[in-house]
Amino acid sequence: MARFIFITGGVVSSLGKGLMAASLAALLQARGYKVRIRKFDPYLNVDPGTMSPYQHGEVYVTDDGAETDLDLGHYERFTGVPGRQSDNVTSGRIYSDILAKERRGDFLGATVQVIPHVTDAIKNFAMSDVDDLDFVLCEIGGTVGDIESLPFIEAIRQLRNEVGEENVSFVHVTLVPYIAAAGELKTKPTQHSVRELTSLGIQPDILVCRCEQPLPQDERNKIALFCNVRKEAVIPALDAKSIYEVPLNYHDEGLDREVLRSFGIAPRHAPDLSRWLDIAERIEHPEGEVTIGIVGKYTGMQDAYKSLHEALVHGGIANRVKVNIRWLDSELFEGERPDIDQLEPLHAVLVPGGFGSRGSEGKINAIRFARERKVPFFGICLGMQMACIEGMRHLAGVKTASTTEFGETAEPVVGLITEWMTEAGIEKREAGGNLGGTMRLGAYPARLLSGSRVAEIYGGQSSISERHRHRYEVNGHYKDVLEKDGLIFSGESPDGLLPEIVERPDHPWFIGVQFHPELKSKPFDPHPLFSSFIAAALKQSRLV
Repeated sequence: MARFIFITGGVVSSLGKGLMAASLAALLQARGYKVRIRKFDPYLNVDPGTMSPYQHGEVYVTDDGAETDLDLGHYERFTGVPGRQSDNVTSGRIYSDILAKERRGDFLGATVQVIPHVTDAIKNFAMSDVDDLDFVLCEIGGTVGDIESLPFIEAIRQLRNEVGEENVSFVHVTLVPYIAAAGELKTKPTQHSVRELTSLGIQPDILVCRCEQPLPQDERNKIALFCNVRKEAVIPALDAKSIYEVPLNYHDEGLDREVLRSFGIAPRHAPDLSRWLDIAERIEHPEGEVTIGIVGKYTGMQDAYKSLHEALVHGGIANRVKVNIRWLDSELFEGERPDIDQLEPLHAVLVPGGFGSRGSEGKINAIRFARERKVPFFGICLGMQMACIEGMRHLAGVKTASTTEFGETAEPVVGLITEWMTEAGIEKREAGGNLGGTMRLGAYPARLLSGSRVAEIYGGQSSISERHRHRYEVNGHYKDVLEKDGLIFSGESPDGLLPEIVERPDHPWFIGVQFHPELKSKPFDPHPLFSSFIAAALKQSRLV
């Protein structure tokens, strides 16, 4: 039977519950256990797909097409276990399913209530598809005391009684703030947070204490005494230079050992941490550095590009270089006097995905700069679409080239995709339909042009599978015009109808992809496109 580890947080948000869960799962993997991580989100959206990046950060997409919390990206990057639809659930999804059942009459006239119907649904989610696992880690979003998270707290309290205390461990992440004026770490917020949690029926087994200063043994003893846990189960969590050092830090503090002890498991051997030691060594001792400019519209909220940032770091790890990122609002490059000078010192330019017309002209101007100056360029999703529009305008001379996403246009180089082929058959969408969950989502295959740069980057493969999240596609009718001016369609859907990859063979490195390769990159398995992109940036750095 799978054992469950429930992770809660207190005092404030953004304490790093997701990163702690991912690190703990990686440590358990290193000890030979099979793990899976799940996320409970208390908000009422069915999924984060329609939420602004400024509200929620990145929307992470799984192979099976789930739009999920960005923490699932951490889970995959640290464990290599692909996420799926069943690994992220929200209050909105649970209530939506329950109300649909109520309308059908599935409850046979019963009064539908939070207890037992909502809590039962949460427990069913936690316990589904776990037969082949050793540990299931479940992170509860938000902080203890939030009204919206109460059903989840109640559900995991019930679940411990149902599966047995020996099969459940509670880990509570909390804050030990440093008060500079007093020169002291304060344990009272942690005490109050644990008191709040115990008032809801849950006594934590392990406390993970985020702090900016080392946590002295006296304070650890005090926390243990007032919070009713063992001294060894008070785990300090200090800031790290890199998130990929966090598993090593937690191991040094005994987190994985204490989790196993809470289940009555005596460790059979030390974990194999060679993977993480190698990654940490490469990050700590780079042999060079490059500067990448990300020209986007959400640069004021870097969590909007979380997987992208990490994939660039992974490309640096692969090349043993430090990657410096300059976040550039695309609107800087618009108007009568675009600030192109900000692009001059860059070793490469990346234009990421996004929605809406704001900043689009700035992206096109940045792409033109990269093309004309022979600076490595990587366009992802909307970035690829803007690269096609840039080519049509400035090489083919079609000044009205645009996308129907921004309004009616005489030359729709990019247009709304209304149907596409999936393994289950033809998928259709309507222009005026719902926005949630209606994009082209998840993993789709693409065939590569033999002899192309991307085919070489992918190790000579003739076909690949990558994750998508978009509603608009490059119009294949413009293929001949674009290829005449040097933008080659080097990747297409298996039926040849949807462009997937474009590249310029006459450029040092100019590639655009319709999919999101950053979603599959890992520190121990960097995505080949990002490894190649950083290698091209390193070569560029030696020319300037």
